Amino acid sequence: MHFVKGVAYQSGYKLLITFEDGVQKSVDLEPHLEGEIFEPLKDINYFKTVSVNSDLDTIVWNNNADFSPDFLYEIGQVVEKKAVLKK
Repeated sequence: MHFVKGVAYQSGYKLLITFEDGVQKSVDLEPHLEGEIFEPLKDINYFKTVSVNSDLDTIVWNNNADFSPDFLYEIGQVVEKKAVLKK
């Protein structure tokens, strides 16, 4: 099981996510914004408000939308260069 340690906005609906094992992945969430809870995330300015909830060990938004860290790990593309992430 994986958990999220940090997140940074990249572009569009892409986030750079750092996981507990130190791996950084670029995750494109655009194809996964289906359903009522994810509808507000289609507003790019709202999407950018993403943060890490350390109690849930994943990314969240103020409307309680979140994604499983294992799902994020699975769909993400490994990024070699380290970046500074907000926690």
